[in-house]
Amino acid sequence: MHFIMRRLTATTLLILLMLSGSSAQNQIDTLTIGYTRAAPFILLEEEGQIKGLSVWLWERIAEDLQIPYEFKLMNFDEMLKGLKDGSIDGSINPLTITSDRSKYMDFTHSFFVSNSTAAIRKTSSIQKFVNYARSLFSINFLSGLFILMIIIGLFGLAAWWFERKHNETQFRKGLAGIWDGLWWSAVTMTTVGYGDKSPKSTGGKVIALIWMFTALLFISGFTASIASTLTVNQLKWSPQGINDFKDETVGCVNASGTLDYLDTHFFSDVQKYAGLADGLTALTNQEIEAFLYDEPILKYRIANDPAYNDLEILPVKFDLQFYAFAFPKARYEVKELVSQKILEYTENIEWRLILAEYDLSQL
Repeated sequence: MHFIMRRLTATTLLILLMLSGSSAQNQIDTLTIGYTRAAPFILLEEEGQIKGLSVWLWERIAEDLQIPYEFKLMNFDEMLKGLKDGSIDGSINPLTITSDRSKYMDFTHSFFVSNSTAAIRKTSSIQKFVNYARSLFSINFLSGLFILMIIIGLFGLAAWWFERKHNETQFRKGLAGIWDGLWWSAVTMTTVGYGDKSPKSTGGKVIALIWMFTALLFISGFTASIASTLTVNQLKWSPQGINDFKDETVGCVNASGTLDYLDTHFFSDVQKYAGLADGLTALTNQEIEAFLYDEPILKYRIANDPAYNDLEILPVKFDLQFYAFAFPKARYEVKELVSQKILEYTENIEWRLILAEYDLSQL
């Protein structure tokens, strides 16, 4: 009996939900859906038509729910303002779900998960050589080399001092003998070991023993220091190097989720741009050192726009992002209906095929 009552209750609730959904659909007026360019999610065609992943998803949901709508092209800031004041009824842009935005708009279930990344100008072969030469003659490199020469000289002089009377054949007197000591010290440090000179006295052997172990430790540290100095530019743009941008002049789309990340992580010099094209143009013109934004949008634009052939994407990933459609708070019922449909579409094989068509892969 208890089981039958539970089944009846569940059935009743399902019928009420379907009726309320049907009622909500019948009451929906023509919605104004704002959008801005965000390839490959929203692509503008020459005929004024739009396509892309977000457009594909929205058109099928709107058809299933019988939602009348009209698209409205807007800039990014204007679109967010429209969602806040209700001058538009929704947005199909891949908006990142954030706590600040959730205060004045409702998000659907997420339909795509991605992250932010960084774009920089490509470095020419000549510039790479210049950077290498500059690193080679840097203060850090030259000071390390100077210290190394001093240590080689001290041990070479010490060896010569003990050997000059006991091993005159290999460690001669005068300046020639000092040169013999320096040669022996350098050969021993580099572990080349020609064998043309070797200490015979007890003091010389003690010096040699100390120098061999000291040289092993010193040369390891010095080699690491040289490698670090000569590859400083490559290390700077490593996948772990996003924090290296904190003291650089970087750009980002105004009011974007990536900008929120930069603000909360204390990036000191961030230039804000109205759109992606403005930011990438500033990067091309060397007004900023890097442009930080959503990875799929950056990658698609740079790969498909000849104007940005001199730019490249770095292998850096930060700020995990969940993309969703957004609606004003007053459109809560529409948002709920759309959310359910998003789950249905993103769980089937057709969704994976359309992702592959736009060369997209989720985290």
